[in-house]
Amino acid sequence: MKTTLPTLSESLYNQDFHLWVESTIKILQQKRFDQLDIENLISEIESMGNSDKKSVKSNLRILLMHLLKWQYQPEKRTNSWRTTIKEHRNRLEDDFADSPSLKNYYLEIFNECYQKARDLASSETGLSISVFPGECPFNADFVLKSDFFPE
Repeated sequence: MKTTLPTLSESLYNQDFHLWVESTIKILQQKRFDQLDIENLISEIESMGNSDKKSVKSNLRILLMHLLKWQYQPEKRTNSWRTTIKEHRNRLEDDFADSPSLKNYYLEIFNECYQKARDLASSETGLSISVFPGECPFNADFVLKSDFFPE
């Protein structure tokens, strides 16, 4: 018994995204390219790339914020902070393993993320933002090292 696949369309994409994805995969596997919903396929591929970048940016901001807290509030260090630092390093490591080119993006946004992490650290600790250096005191490569914890 042969299963007939629906022709992909804007309405299928809007009505049942999961079915649209399954159908797109089958159409690609069967090389029936003329039946693809090209506009939505392009949009989804772009979205995937943006999602990966958002993940790097978010994990880097949280990692930097916790490294600042670690350095500037040594009396409040907890295993929870250590675990958060390790977890966000692991997430970045996973992102870079899946897409090595994201390491370039990491370097590109490092200073921007530091500024946001500085603001977050100030809000979370109650310390004045001026307590935290205007420029990141951490080397971008060291931030990713599993044994790096600033003193």
